[in-house]
Amino acid sequence: MTSQRTSFLPIANADALRAVLAAPHLAVVFLHDPTCPISADAFEEMEGLGGDVHLIDVTYQHDLKREVERSTRVKHESPQVIVMREGVAVWNASHGRIRAAKVREALG
Repeated sequence: MTSQRTSFLPIANADALRAVLAAPHLAVVFLHDPTCPISADAFEEMEGLGGDVHLIDVTYQHDLKREVERSTRVKHESPQVIVMREGVAVWNASHGRIRAAKVREALG
Protein backbone atom coordinates (compact mmCIF):
# COMPACT_ATOMS: atom_id res chain seq x y z
CA MET A 1 0.00 0.00 0.00
CA THR A 2 1.22 3.49 -0.77
CA SER A 3 1.77 6.17 1.88
CA GLN A 4 0.59 8.90 -0.49
CA ARG A 5 -3.08 9.83 -0.18
CA THR A 6 -5.41 9.57 -3.13
CA SER A 7 -6.76 12.89 -4.36
CA PHE A 8 -10.07 12.51 -6.18
CA LEU A 9 -10.34 15.33 -8.71
CA PRO A 10 -13.88 15.68 -10.08
CA ILE A 11 -14.09 16.33 -13.80
CA ALA A 12 -16.65 19.11 -14.15
CA ASN A 13 -17.21 19.34 -17.90
CA ALA A 14 -16.18 18.18 -21.36
CA ASP A 15 -13.33 20.69 -21.66
CA ALA A 16 -11.79 19.45 -18.41
CA LEU A 17 -12.23 15.86 -19.58
CA ARG A 18 -10.47 16.55 -22.89
CA ALA A 19 -7.55 18.14 -21.01
CA VAL A 20 -7.18 15.07 -18.77
CA LEU A 21 -7.44 12.63 -21.66
CA ALA A 22 -4.82 14.48 -23.72
CA ALA A 23 -2.33 15.02 -20.89
CA PRO A 24 1.28 14.13 -21.80
CA HIS A 25 1.70 12.27 -18.51
CA LEU A 26 -0.22 9.21 -17.35
CA ALA A 27 -3.65 10.10 -15.98
CA VAL A 28 -6.12 7.92 -14.10
CA VAL A 29 -9.82 8.35 -14.90
CA PHE A 30 -12.32 6.65 -12.59
CA LEU A 31 -15.96 6.32 -13.62
CA HIS A 32 -17.89 5.84 -10.39
CA ASP A 33 -21.54 5.35 -9.42
CA PRO A 34 -21.88 6.27 -5.74
CA THR A 35 -25.20 4.38 -5.51
CA CYS A 36 -23.70 1.04 -6.60
CA PRO A 37 -22.18 -1.41 -4.06
CA ILE A 38 -19.71 -2.76 -6.64
CA SER A 39 -18.60 0.80 -7.37
CA ALA A 40 -18.25 1.42 -3.61
CA ASP A 41 -15.80 -1.50 -3.43
CA ALA A 42 -13.89 -0.10 -6.40
CA PHE A 43 -13.81 3.32 -4.73
CA GLU A 44 -12.21 1.77 -1.64
CA GLU A 45 -9.57 0.16 -3.87
CA MET A 46 -8.88 3.50 -5.55
CA GLU A 47 -8.53 5.19 -2.14
CA GLY A 48 -5.55 2.91 -1.62
CA LEU A 49 -3.91 3.91 -4.91
CA GLY A 50 -2.38 7.24 -3.91
CA GLY A 51 -1.87 10.17 -6.26
CA ASP A 52 -4.41 11.94 -8.44
CA VAL A 53 -7.53 10.18 -9.70
CA HIS A 54 -9.82 12.08 -12.05
CA LEU A 55 -13.39 11.24 -11.08
CA ILE A 56 -16.60 11.11 -13.12
CA ASP A 57 -19.89 10.48 -11.31
CA VAL A 58 -21.73 8.43 -13.93
CA THR A 59 -25.03 8.84 -12.09
CA TYR A 60 -25.20 12.51 -13.04
CA GLN A 61 -22.59 13.03 -15.74
CA HIS A 62 -24.10 11.03 -18.59
CA ASP A 63 -22.53 13.30 -21.21
CA LEU A 64 -19.05 12.76 -19.78
CA LYS A 65 -19.33 8.98 -19.59
CA ARG A 66 -20.39 8.94 -23.25
CA GLU A 67 -17.52 11.28 -24.14
CA VAL A 68 -15.03 8.99 -22.37
CA GLU A 69 -16.23 6.03 -24.42
CA ARG A 70 -16.14 8.01 -27.66
CA SER A 71 -12.71 9.53 -26.99
CA THR A 72 -10.97 6.45 -25.61
CA ARG A 73 -12.76 3.80 -27.68
CA VAL A 74 -13.07 1.80 -24.47
CA LYS A 75 -16.60 0.41 -24.02
CA HIS A 76 -18.27 2.10 -21.06
CA GLU A 77 -18.71 0.07 -17.90
CA SER A 78 -19.00 1.34 -14.38
CA PRO A 79 -17.24 1.26 -12.17
CA GLN A 80 -14.32 1.61 -14.53
CA VAL A 81 -10.73 2.81 -14.38
CA ILE A 82 -8.88 3.96 -17.49
CA VAL A 83 -5.21 4.95 -17.55
CA MET A 84 -4.59 7.53 -20.27
CA ARG A 85 -1.51 9.00 -21.91
CA GLU A 86 -1.65 11.60 -24.68
CA GLY A 87 -5.17 10.67 -25.71
CA VAL A 88 -4.60 6.91 -25.71
CA ALA A 89 -6.09 4.45 -23.25
CA VAL A 90 -3.10 2.35 -22.19
CA TRP A 91 -4.92 0.23 -19.60
CA ASN A 92 -8.43 -0.26 -18.23
CA ALA A 93 -10.42 -2.42 -15.84
CA SER A 94 -13.96 -2.54 -14.56
CA HIS A 95 -16.03 -3.92 -11.73
CA GLY A 96 -14.23 -6.49 -9.55
CA ARG A 97 -11.06 -6.27 -11.64
CA ILE A 98 -10.34 -2.80 -10.22
CA ARG A 99 -7.43 -3.25 -7.82
CA ALA A 100 -5.08 -0.52 -6.64
CA ALA A 101 -2.06 -2.78 -7.19
CA LYS A 102 -3.03 -3.40 -10.81
CA VAL A 103 -3.55 0.32 -11.47
CA ARG A 104 -0.16 1.00 -9.88
CA GLU A 105 1.41 -1.58 -12.23
CA ALA A 106 -0.23 0.13 -15.22
CA LEU A 107 1.20 3.45 -14.07
CA GLY A 108 4.68 1.92 -13.98
